[in-house]
Amino acid sequence: MTSAKPFDVLCIGNAIVDVFARCDDDFLVDNGIVKGAMNLIDAERAELLYSRMGPAIEASGGSAGNTAAGIASFGAAAAFFGKVADDHLGKVYAHDIRAQGVAFDTQPLNGQTPTARSMIFVTPDGERSMNTYLGACVELGPDDVERDKAERSKLVYFEGYLWDPPLAKDAIRLTAQHAHAAGGEVSMTLSDPFCVDRYRDEFLELMRSGTVDIVFANESELKSLYQTASFETALEAIGKDCKLAAVTRSEHGSVIVRGAETIAIDAVEINELVDTTGAGDLYAAGFLYGYVTGRDLVDCGRLGSLAAGIVIQQIGPRPQKNLREAAQQSGLL
Repeated sequence: MTSAKPFDVLCIGNAIVDVFARCDDDFLVDNGIVKGAMNLIDAERAELLYSRMGPAIEASGGSAGNTAAGIASFGAAAAFFGKVADDHLGKVYAHDIRAQGVAFDTQPLNGQTPTARSMIFVTPDGERSMNTYLGACVELGPDDVERDKAERSKLVYFEGYLWDPPLAKDAIRLTAQHAHAAGGEVSMTLSDPFCVDRYRDEFLELMRSGTVDIVFANESELKSLYQTASFETALEAIGKDCKLAAVTRSEHGSVIVRGAETIAIDAVEINELVDTTGAGDLYAAGFLYGYVTGRDLVDCGRLGSLAAGIVIQQIGPRPQKNLREAAQQSGLL
């Protein structure tokens, strides 16, 4: 990887403002919310759930945006493509991600469609159930691709959730073309098992065609991708389908796969599980930071585990601790 590129990682994702509230499991049942999943909702349901939720915390989120913020917290140069509206929440989102040190220049949407928001209900076990109104996100398209950023980034990372809005697929394929032509690499996260169910064939084609070089997934997403109950079978399959994969397993750490090689990484010990929101996003941030700075795969995995372990001990998906300092204190940098 050339060190001449001014951006380490360009992230592409849904620009979403997260609204967090605690609740019990009965609340999820009473309101028809699928626990632990990302439920896509319309504007009317968004208003209904918002009216029923308890005291809330608002914070800029979105999977790839969280990863970009994590990469910047490690001290790397991160950029982000994502669509917000020219409204209050859009300004909040833009301010937050830039304040994290991420380059964000996507033009806001002018019109009636508001900035996306996700109502996230956190149960006492730390599990989060997301209810997302995509709003302006669905307007992200090829016209929003900044070719210079795509070509001048070592690596492009995008979220599988972007396969829901049709215009975004074209934006990702175009960005991947620019990145590969300039010697960069492309990575994706599978996002969630329901997302994999919707786009399994397309995700496999992205990997097998070489459009995507590196894949991030959790155990249930990986099993869903290959429609198997066997983790080992799925691991073997992904080793053949992409150049590199990192699979998270919650408290069991993660497994990194490169061809026939597998590397097991332990999870870090935590004091208290507060909120699992952003765990996978921050694992990807730590891993990619290690990857673009030339570290070996073991260190990449350990940096991912560290970042994930930090974010699950707080409310919200953007790291409140400086990740570079935390990695130095842990002896990883």
